[in-house]
Amino acid sequence: MQTILLVEDNEMNRDMLSRRLSRKGFQIITAEDGKEGVDLAIRQRPDLILMDLSLPVMDGWEATRLLKNTDETKHIPVIVLTAHAMAGDEAEAYRAGCDDFDTKPVVLERLLEKINTALGQ
Repeated sequence: MQTILLVEDNEMNRDMLSRRLSRKGFQIITAEDGKEGVDLAIRQRPDLILMDLSLPVMDGWEATRLLKNTDETKHIPVIVLTAHAMAGDEAEAYRAGCDDFDTKPVVLERLLEKINTALGQ
């Protein structure tokens, strides 16, 4: 079973997406802020990370940069999820090192395609 780290500060979004991805056969671990997400990624080594951008403590851009500059986690695909997609956010997310970008509200089929592509399936 492949593990996805979901870094999302909104409890309803975290719960909904965790349940939907669990039903699709993924093991889900969650973090509520960017720092916790980085710490969990280093300790747990998930197969993929779903990263919100607007996070407390450390935003998703900084968390992604740290993950992509850390030997233990730089190989883990990061898909950014954001509800506040502004002009330039996608380009900035790619500059931070993310592997893909998606918007909220989540369209599960589209996100699953991106997850499967990132995991090489």
